[in-house]
Amino acid sequence: MAEQVVPAASGVGLRLRRGERLRIIDPVGGQTGDLLAYAADGSERLSNGRSFDYGGKIYLSTGDVLWSDRSSPMLTIVEDQVGRHDFLYAPCSLEMYRIQYGVKDHHPNCHDNLRTALQRLGIEPSPLPTAFNFFMNVEVAADGRLVIVPPRSRAGDAIVLRAEMDLAVAISSCPASTCNAGAPPRPLAFEILAD
Repeated sequence: MAEQVVPAASGVGLRLRRGERLRIIDPVGGQTGDLLAYAADGSERLSNGRSFDYGGKIYLSTGDVLWSDRSSPMLTIVEDQVGRHDFLYAPCSLEMYRIQYGVKDHHPNCHDNLRTALQRLGIEPSPLPTAFNFFMNVEVAADGRLVIVPPRSRAGDAIVLRAEMDLAVAISSCPASTCNAGAPPRPLAFEILAD
């Protein structure tokens, strides 16, 4: 499949067959995104808790597995040019913008982008689990505080994930400037590589 664009502050949905690889690219650099995965029939969904349990760490990179809420391997990170991603923060939402930033009007957000993309694939994602926030750089301070710092991704950097089961996947180009070192949202790109 040819490289496709995830428009800035928007989302896309796609299907992956077991063994196919999803390559997600940051064309400009410094842009974060959210990824959610469900079993093709919607019976299992991505779980940060299970992934932490079985991997024994919160920072995931090459060789690490993203697990489902039913303890099935969903995706394996097979290549990673960035090396730092977040799996703690929930997708940004209208409520988050209202509570944390005082935004009163509509604001593009990953929660709605991911939900819409999954619904278009025939998956009803309620409630939405924690997404894998690729390229998002979060440090855990000694007192347990989470500190969002600039992403490490540079123009052209990518992460490649191999599907360990047939999947419905949603990707959002995060519109939160806090996650993108203060920059406005920019597009991401992806391609599906054969097994």
